[in-house]
Amino acid sequence: MDTILPLLVGYFLGSVPFGLILTRLTGGGDLRAIGSGNIGATNVLRTGKKGVAAATLLLDMGKGLAAVLIARHVWPGGEALAALAAVLGHCFPLWLKFKGGKGVATMMGISLGLAWPIGLAYAVVWLGVLFTSRISSLGGMSAAIAAPVAAALTGHTAYAPVLALLALLVLFLHRENIARLRAGTEPKVGSKK
Repeated sequence: MDTILPLLVGYFLGSVPFGLILTRLTGGGDLRAIGSGNIGATNVLRTGKKGVAAATLLLDMGKGLAAVLIARHVWPGGEALAALAAVLGHCFPLWLKFKGGKGVATMMGISLGLAWPIGLAYAVVWLGVLFTSRISSLGGMSAAIAAPVAAALTGHTAYAPVLALLALLVLFLHRENIARLRAGTEPKVGSKK
């Protein structure tokens, strides 16, 4: 049970589609019919509702953080399982026929929950690349790669395998973005595409 419950709690917390819910509640319609069709904050930003996009970002981070903190409190040692499941829940939510987001914000939350140095490295890389390139996908992928590296370098090696697995998932989910980056056609933050 100490294995199954952190996975279940992490998955169900992660699978709450805040971007979709907030966009509907604020009159934006079905987020999946806008822009990239993604349920994350970057696509919410394409609706023109910056406040809703910021709320989505914070809530998607928060659900990852909450999953890890609950697991640490209730099932000590189950944090990595809850972290893994939270990102999987966000990316593959049962309620949306397993078509969710790309996991970047939720991975930020779990990184912070696992160990603040990992979360700090994630945030610095994410924001640094985002502000210099103005390309959301590049910032997110760079941060995801930084997380397992930071875990290994800061003595949190037990978390590095899960974070490496999640980094690979984030890269896989960004495969179309990678193709556009290579072609020079990836939109910058603020673009309606």
